Amino acid sequence: MNPAVFITCAVTGSGDSAGKSPHVPVTPAQIAAAAIEAHRAGAAIVHLHVRDPKTGKASRDPHLFRELYERVREQSTDVIVNLTGGMGGDLLFGPADRPLEFAAGTDFVGPLERMAHITALRPEIGTLDCGSLNFDELLYGTTPEFLRQMARAYRDCGVRPEVEVFELGHIELARELMKEGLLDTRALFQLCLGIRFGAPATPAAMFAMQQALPAGVTWSAFGVGRMQMPMVAQTVLLGGNPRVGLEDNLYLGRGVLATNGQLVERAVQIVESLGARVMSSAEARTLLALPAMRPA
Repeated sequence: MNPAVFITCAVTGSGDSAGKSPHVPVTPAQIAAAAIEAHRAGAAIVHLHVRDPKTGKASRDPHLFRELYERVREQSTDVIVNLTGGMGGDLLFGPADRPLEFAAGTDFVGPLERMAHITALRPEIGTLDCGSLNFDELLYGTTPEFLRQMARAYRDCGVRPEVEVFELGHIELARELMKEGLLDTRALFQLCLGIRFGAPATPAAMFAMQQALPAGVTWSAFGVGRMQMPMVAQTVLLGGNPRVGLEDNLYLGRGVLATNGQLVERAVQIVESLGARVMSSAEARTLLALPAMRPA
């Protein structure tokens, strides 16, 4: 069991959730406020996406990321900022006889454009989605060569990648990048469980993925929906660090909509009930070998 853990809060995500709960933040101001709320509740790291303020839909507009990042930094130089690098990989194919007539919702760009906001803002952490995956009928696509280019860009701009893995093959791809010297052998991994057609949010799946990780890495994990809190406990028991937040789950209990702060508070309770303790941001920075702060 992990005796001391850091908690990550994934504040808003890119899913179509803004219309499902009034607590899902949409504007940069709202997302920043929710991030600070989560930090004060016990999250050492906040994982951030942006949304179009007019529609609530997911966005990768660098100007929105800059406004969000600066708002967070104005309120806290302590919280560790983790910006998504996973936008711009969505493919929705056309009819079976015309699959390359891509459907509405397709947003597919090259590897460096996906992380333009990260190389510009240089947060402490940015995500690296380590492989392709079916999200129902949407294909998130990224190739080994795309990942090589992104890993080099992370290294060159001094941002630590969080390697997001949704199934065992993604871990094998990450191992290859380590072998090539593109990822640090002490990498930070995120086990993403419960995504439809990815690894399920079960103890067996988490154990299998944890066992497949390279030796010496630091890892976090999350489960989506109602499995969010059970996976918090499972993560701590297996030696990892839990992630919660409205990106992955909207509810505190059956029919009770949550805020990010409430989800973090519940995770803190679970961690402490297991006999572990929650790390501060400063402790997490030391563990992850991050700089003391990243000014806006």
